[in-house]
Order: sequence, then structure tokens, then C-alpha cells
Amino acid sequence: MNHDIAPRFLPGPLRAGDRCQLTDPKGKINTVSLKPGDEFHTHRGVIKHDDIIGLPDASVVLNSSGIEYLVMRPLLVDFVMSMPRGAAIIYPKEAQAILGQADIFPGARVVEAGVGSGALSLWLLRAIGPHGHLFSFERREEFAEIAELNAATFHGFTPENWTVTVGDLQDALPKTVRPGEADRVVLDMLAPWECVDMVAEALVPGGVVLMYVATVTQLSRVVEALRATGQFTHPQSSETIVRGWHVEGLAVRPEHRMIGHTAFLVTARKLAPGAYLPDLKRRASKSDFTDEDMEAWTPGILGGREISPKSLRKRVRNATESAELSQSSDSQPEV
Repeated sequence: MNHDIAPRFLPGPLRAGDRCQLTDPKGKINTVSLKPGDEFHTHRGVIKHDDIIGLPDASVVLNSSGIEYLVMRPLLVDFVMSMPRGAAIIYPKEAQAILGQADIFPGARVVEAGVGSGALSLWLLRAIGPHGHLFSFERREEFAEIAELNAATFHGFTPENWTVTVGDLQDALPKTVRPGEADRVVLDMLAPWECVDMVAEALVPGGVVLMYVATVTQLSRVVEALRATGQFTHPQSSETIVRGWHVEGLAVRPEHRMIGHTAFLVTARKLAPGAYLPDLKRRASKSDFTDEDMEAWTPGILGGREISPKSLRKRVRNATESAELSQSSDSQPEV
């Protein structure tokens, strides 16, 4: 099978091994992996997987009680929101902004750390295409395993242009990526300022570094770290807020709930060797600080949410089952 032309997410009839979304009349969505002989049960009836396999995408099926369900192959945005997780994911609103602000392009050589559950990895793999390469780094082996299994589930195979390295970025990056080999670097870490010099060495001149940080303390520290190197353009910072709208006839209004702050994105570009930028003219502000001030914003003080070993083992099992079903020999798509 040619993996470049037959991944699971391409259009075509729904196949055994595919994940699909079943949406009931009230809008409730259930995601299942199609398997011959299996059934989807609710308190309102049963749908046989065999009745779904072979249907065109976006079909409507009836359950045993005559209730209609919309059957659709998940989009990537749907998949990442329902896939097994080890660590918290980068949500689609940030992932889409990252692709734009970091200027991820087909054929790009991209460094990513950390991997988490693989949500951003999937977006990056799609953006770089089969001729690019994604170098991902993750400190925890369990998280890396879940990310690889999620990618195998989504694609139906493990992407060949993806290298996942377990270890600390500061130790592993020089052993994996040569100086000046990376076009883009995307960091989702608790203390990305510790890796600024190493990132500068890995990037090509003009390359983009993007850092994903959750708090204003992290934001301030990483921006000042980028400035201090003298190897990057002036950092740009932003956040993405999404608000949906209710539209029914003339009843048009903002939704009562919105997706507010989840993270800040900081971007900068690598300067050519020997190049320097003129100082920015800034208004008077609290721009003076000491090393002690900055050290108060340490990873220990910032804190991090830990997942229990029992919960993590369960999530690994769920991801393994999905990946094995997606890659089973009798469920590969025909080409």
C-alpha cells in the first residue's frame, strides 16, 4: 500500500477500521471504530457496524428503534478532541494559529517539543506533507507512546517522516538535528527559556521559533530570554479567543459560552550570523528586573498538573486498541 495516497482520512466509503462519528437528533456525538460484527448500543437502540461499513461519508442510518443518526468520518479537529490523552492537548484554535504564525509549509523540517498526546503533531504532519520531516521530543515515554498510537489510529499507519525522541530537549536535540537544519521550532514546555540558545543553533537564518506558554509569568520570562540572546527578531506575543454565534432566523446573538484564554503564542525569527537589531524605543514601564525577579517564576512555582500512573496506563491501553484496529491487515483501504 502506498501510504502517501491512502491514509484513513482521505475521502471514500467508510471502511472497517475507520473511526466515525454518530450524531443523534439532539446533537450528541459518539465516536466509534468500525469493526465487522460489532454493534453500537444506546438506551434508545442499536446500530450494527456492518450497516455503516461501505456507506459514503456523511450518510444517515437508522438504529433498531428507527432513530436517525448522521454518520461522518471525523475531521482532524474532531479527532484530536476525542482521542486518548496522556497529557493535555493543544486545542484546535491554537493549533491553527500555530500553523499560520510559525508559517509551517509543505516540505518544512520542524522541531516540536513536547509531544504530549500528539494533537499538535498531527496538525504539523499534515502541514509539512510527505516531503517534510517532523522531529518531536518528549520527556515522558508514556506520553510519546500515546502520541504515536494516536497518529497511527488517525492515519492508519505510522508516518515515516516523523521521528519521536524520548528525552530532554537540551540533551537530545543536538544528537538528532544538525545545526541550521530546522526550518521551524515549536515549543510547548514548562520552561522554554532554558532552550533558547539551543533552538537558535538548530534554526536556519530566517527560521521561526514559536513558543506556547500558558501564564503571563512564563510569557514575560520567555520573551526576555529571546531578547537577551541577540539572535532573534523582536518577539511577538498574542492569544487566540474564539466566540461562537447562535443563528436561527432573526435570532442572531453571541453564544453564552466562549473559548477564552488557554495560552499565549510567542514568535520570533532567527537572525543571520553577525546581524543585530536596533533597540526598540519603548515607553517607560517596568522593564527593569533582576535575575532574582526572573528566578521567582520557576517551573516549581508555576506548577504542573500531574496524571496518575493508573489513569495513564488506561489511556495507553485505549490508544493501543484504537491503533491496532486502525492498522489491522483486514481493514486497510484499497488503492
